[in-house]
Amino acid sequence: MNQINVGKGTMPSVGLGLWKIDSEQVQNLVVEAVEAGYRHLDSAADYGNEAAVGKGIAAALDKALCTREELWVTSKLWNTYHRPQHVRAACEKTLSDLGLDYLDLYLIHFPISLKYVDFAERYPPEWFYDPTAANPRMEIDPVPLQETWQGMEELVHAGLVREIGVCNYNSSLLHDLQAYAAIKPAMLQIESHPQLTQERLIRLAQSYGMAVTAFSPLASLSYVALGMAGEEDSLLGSDVIQSAAMRTNKTSAQVLLRWGLQRGTAIIPKTSNSNRLRENLDLFDFELTLEEMTAISALNQNRRYNDPAVFCEAAFNTFYPIYD
Repeated sequence: MNQINVGKGTMPSVGLGLWKIDSEQVQNLVVEAVEAGYRHLDSAADYGNEAAVGKGIAAALDKALCTREELWVTSKLWNTYHRPQHVRAACEKTLSDLGLDYLDLYLIHFPISLKYVDFAERYPPEWFYDPTAANPRMEIDPVPLQETWQGMEELVHAGLVREIGVCNYNSSLLHDLQAYAAIKPAMLQIESHPQLTQERLIRLAQSYGMAVTAFSPLASLSYVALGMAGEEDSLLGSDVIQSAAMRTNKTSAQVLLRWGLQRGTAIIPKTSNSNRLRENLDLFDFELTLEEMTAISALNQNRRYNDPAVFCEAAFNTFYPIYD
């Protein structure tokens, strides 16, 4: 269970998510993570820290903590680069920042196409087209996702990327993607945790031969600091979680992460805490019972913390839902 099949390769089922980790911290954190046993790093242009991540990868390789071939590195195409003529340049920028010759996996970050912003003007461009405007907004550039996917396929042909996939797609978009993809998507990355189990979407992706990675596997914890969740939303104090933690002599967080693994998904918990970094990887010496898995799944509320229908309007003055 510590590896899952992704396209023609295998990926460690536990990775380190690099969202919201400051550039000042992330270089040393990457080295520490590789020392602790991580071989899967989940990055993105939009995280704004890929150059520092690249320095961390270089340091880890220089220290012979692992080889490049042993390391799985994922990154993501940002919304402003959906037009086919921008896809390769965006990937090459990521590769340059990371100091790599190829990515193991490259994902379309959102099915949201925004107006292009040149690297020289602002990088990463984030969500606003013109943040200095009197009323800054997202500016939609309606690019068919099929054209973006064809740009992604060219990256595979060019040897820049080993596998390609998507993030934040719903069932309809997956059906459509399968209809036009010459190179089939190897991965679906989605928010999933016991409050948002997404069972039908995961089953659909897997029926298409796609691996699934769950981001935010600890549910609300990544969103409290952003004001997108409250302390009361945490699952760590749930009776079901605590009971399983006591039985297995593990922490509540480890139980949540183990639940994600036993469902057959990869998980990418984020932390910059040294103890939790190791704790989040220590998931393979215990199992949850069927009863525990069922009870944890029953916590589902279809509660989505990372929802463009909410945050795009609240933070970027643009109503743009992608889920019904």
